[in-house]
Amino acid sequence: MKIKSVLTFAYIFAILSLNAQTFPKLDETFRLNQLTPPSGKIKMVLDTDTYNEVDDQFALAYAVLSPEKVDLQAVYAAPFHNSRSNGPGDGMEKSYKEILRLLKMMDKSSEGFAFRGSDKYLSDVTKPIRSDAALDLVKKALASSPEDPLYVVPVGCITNIASAILIEPKIIKNIVVVWLGGNGLNWPHQKEFNLKQDVLAAQVVFNSGVPFVVMPCRPVVSHFHTTIPELEHNLKGKNELSDYLLNIVIEYSGGKTAWSKVIWDVTAVAWLVNPAWISTDLVHSPVLTDQVTFSVDQSRHFMRMASSLNRDAIFRDLFEKLAK
Repeated sequence: MKIKSVLTFAYIFAILSLNAQTFPKLDETFRLNQLTPPSGKIKMVLDTDTYNEVDDQFALAYAVLSPEKVDLQAVYAAPFHNSRSNGPGDGMEKSYKEILRLLKMMDKSSEGFAFRGSDKYLSDVTKPIRSDAALDLVKKALASSPEDPLYVVPVGCITNIASAILIEPKIIKNIVVVWLGGNGLNWPHQKEFNLKQDVLAAQVVFNSGVPFVVMPCRPVVSHFHTTIPELEHNLKGKNELSDYLLNIVIEYSGGKTAWSKVIWDVTAVAWLVNPAWISTDLVHSPVLTDQVTFSVDQSRHFMRMASSLNRDAIFRDLFEKLAK
């Protein structure tokens, strides 16, 4: 009885938090239309904790090198805090510098294209953190339309996107968010790195009603593995960028044998390059509780969630583009 009371309180608290925020109410038919997998070329911005490990670098390169499907309009540095940073602000700054390093390798100017994001996490679900990234996202979203939406692809904690939505809630009509974060609906918890860093930001986005596509880390994207021998075969000696990506994975491995690496973040970009490579299902948006679990409420709005992926097809396309 006590457990039931705690869960009920968490659910009620989440609903009260939702009601305390003012978001435009989207018609469900409209939302479902926006959630239709894109078939043509799309506008996109990438939000990335690029220095966090080694997968963000692949995702950024893939987005830049897929102009036939992706018009990448900006890259935002996201905060992160782990052994590679002294705090979220330091993580964001290191990610920003890594973005500049990669853009230079691809001979792409960072001027008016790369932006610093938040230097901290949300402390209140009603108070945004204003950063160059969040403000640029608001600007670009307002310049978009429901007929030609801006696809927002965060592959780290979702602070910058939540802040942009709180700054100007009406942008949810003009954007589709595709996030690499959290776990599947039936996973016992949501204490996945991208989500658990800023639970409040994730609650804002889940509750806002924005058209939302989620690439769950487990049990779906966790299958997107590669190995050093495979990377050496496909990338070694091809160009400066390919060698850089190979070398950071080798360094990250620490010399382990019989080792593989999940290149998580590529999948969010891959769904936009070719949605057929990643199967997604329409599901009711869960309530993200303060216990960092999902509570299912089938009266809530719809979103998309990935259920399986074609690992070989995605890597084949990625390797071909990096080799060029």
